[in-house]
Amino acid sequence: MLIVDGELCIGCGACEESCAFAAIEVVDGIAVVGDACTLCGKCVDSCEVEALRIEGAEKSVKMDLASWSGVWVYCEFRAGKLAGVSLELLGIGRKLADARGVKLSAVLIGSNTENTAKILIAHGADIVYRADNEALNYFTDETYGAVLTDLIQQHKPEVVLAGATAIGRSFIPGVACTLGAGLTADCTQLDTRTDDGALLQTRPAFGGNIMATIECPNSRPQMSTVRPKVMKELEYDESRKGEIIDVKLQPAMLQSRVRVIESVIAEQDDVNIHESDILVGGGRGLDSEKGFKLIRELAASLNGSVAASRAAVDAGWIGYPHQVGQTGKTVAPKLYIACGISGAIQHVAGMQSAETIVAINRDKNAPIFDVADFGIVGDLFEILPKLISKIEGHRQS
Repeated sequence: MLIVDGELCIGCGACEESCAFAAIEVVDGIAVVGDACTLCGKCVDSCEVEALRIEGAEKSVKMDLASWSGVWVYCEFRAGKLAGVSLELLGIGRKLADARGVKLSAVLIGSNTENTAKILIAHGADIVYRADNEALNYFTDETYGAVLTDLIQQHKPEVVLAGATAIGRSFIPGVACTLGAGLTADCTQLDTRTDDGALLQTRPAFGGNIMATIECPNSRPQMSTVRPKVMKELEYDESRKGEIIDVKLQPAMLQSRVRVIESVIAEQDDVNIHESDILVGGGRGLDSEKGFKLIRELAASLNGSVAASRAAVDAGWIGYPHQVGQTGKTVAPKLYIACGISGAIQHVAGMQSAETIVAINRDKNAPIFDVADFGIVGDLFEILPKLISKIEGHRQS
């Protein structure tokens, strides 16, 4: 908790000004802490008279950090397929492991995984811990969490990475809680500090208005979930050698209070904007759901897919699987055409890795033009039909 020393506090207001959560204010000449305090420590740093301190935040038992070594990646295997983010994580995992001089391990949990372990080695893993069992055919938090937690407790990796997918977001926090480890969600950048090996985990904060770098210096493992399409996978190298270890599963690990009766792949799962090289995105500037007819026509003429901003999704003009941004999907196509999208930082965070960005907006001062490679100022309802006509004419010639 945050403690205010009434004898030392001079009521200068420095702490109140520094608090981004408005959780502390000066009342009758002394600082008073409110319920919104997150114990970030900003006010403590700003207090020149040292009237503030945080107590109870430290672990009561010091951990032997030196006994933890290695970088692990949970490689998601679902419906007979390996999630693309798994290979992306092996790419950044390889970089982190090489920087630390340790091995990179992959954890593969599922049923009938066949040659997937060899694919993981070819993409950078030194060791693959394979938990292949019929009871793991369907994902449940209990079974997958029990397997991963047991492996971490046995082998003590210093870093554990997982994809910020529906599955990763579901059970990885439970694993971190069981282990008493720190977890940073939705990371967009990872690095390691050379002097002490701390994992530097960068993610958007305050609604995407700043990028915060988080570290967990006093606990292991250091755990992160990472958004798809923000890391680069390594090229497939069939000549790479590695070790595949089949995990011996205890019956208790496979017990779950949840019984999956049936697994159905919804139609919206086919909307995979992650994999498209060309995306045409629509935003509030489309004015209504009818505006997406032009977006779909342009996407079809380019053999691309349809994307959208949060504003368009919230308005009900198109489904959530198309949403790009901090609260949607992160994409990295070769071409991204933003139509009627203002360029809020939350949306830009999800598409700024595109190789080429084209912006079409009637507002010449729209922030989207700050990140676009090419910009067209004008009415998209006049521009898009002409653009579609030109593309179709070129394809027929």
